[in-house]
Amino acid sequence: MVDLSCTDTRAYGEVPIGARAAGLEPARRLVHRRGMLPREMIPAATIARRVAELSKEIDGRLPPGPLTVVGVLRGAFMFMADLVRAIPRPLTCDFLGVRSYGDATVSSGVVEITSDLASPIDGRHVLLIEDIADTGLTLRYLQDLLLARHPASLHTCVLLAKPTLPASIKIDFVGFEAPTAFVVGYGLDAAQLYRNLPYIGAIEPSKA
Repeated sequence: MVDLSCTDTRAYGEVPIGARAAGLEPARRLVHRRGMLPREMIPAATIARRVAELSKEIDGRLPPGPLTVVGVLRGAFMFMADLVRAIPRPLTCDFLGVRSYGDATVSSGVVEITSDLASPIDGRHVLLIEDIADTGLTLRYLQDLLLARHPASLHTCVLLAKPTLPASIKIDFVGFEAPTAFVVGYGLDAAQLYRNLPYIGAIEPSKA
């Protein structure tokens, strides 16, 4: 289990992220401390170790043969890049562009496909890669979408899964239980910022 007590407040400059809170009352807009990085929740070294473990789990449990890895843009791109480099079998990569959050901090419940797969997946073993499973609505929609295209098998791997995720949502491989805070870094964003952080960190609601 990841130790979530660690903090990291190195200087990062002044980056406003109020746009991420569209639709929320001003008093709940997400802010970061002036000149500080988001609080570190899962260190980069811990992520690297878990990615290595996941690659072995995936290669050991999936049916033998070539694999099509489908990443959900944009949040999963960094996790997917590290993961595919560690999976020791032939594979191809494809991507789905999805929007369900916009600039809000909770899913709208309406999933929009912004870009589709470049190649068919019928008869292929498919691994779907997502950054975070929150309500599970987006993940279930994507699973149904891909299953309708008749892959030989479909497995799902998420970097973070909320403990409140409904049991009916099928996930085969989970990196970490998601912290309760709103998280950014390692591909996850707040108004498109912070994706480049090497760790997963938290930004807190304003007390104002």
